[in-house]
Amino acid sequence: MEALKNFSQNDRYAKLSWIELIKFSKGSAKAKMKIEQKHLNAVGIVHGGAIFTLADFVFAIASNSHGTVAVSINAHISNIKAVKSGVLYAEAKELSLGKKLGHYEVVVTDDSGDLVAIFQGMVYRKREKI
Repeated sequence: MEALKNFSQNDRYAKLSWIELIKFSKGSAKAKMKIEQKHLNAVGIVHGGAIFTLADFVFAIASNSHGTVAVSINAHISNIKAVKSGVLYAEAKELSLGKKLGHYEVVVTDDSGDLVAIFQGMVYRKREKI
């Protein structure tokens, strides 16, 4: 798990987006992102790309948590609620894991616990180790 912690700290785009990893274990991960002005789009709500980035980060941590390099082959997000401020939380859980493929779901909520987005992704598990 130390390798995964180092792996997460090397995600430069997550750092740029001010995403903070809260916890992780095999097949799951949780992170948060405090909404700043830079996360807002032209109409003053959190940019869909910022929400996707948060979800994609925990997806990457959860899918790489078994120590094998996993790369995204498909990702989809449904935005449920617009948010203007506060903190967003993303929690990933493993739905299925095979020798080559893994399927994950990420739930994004605001600091009131309201559902903001649902993300689903699939990874291809390579032979390399983290």
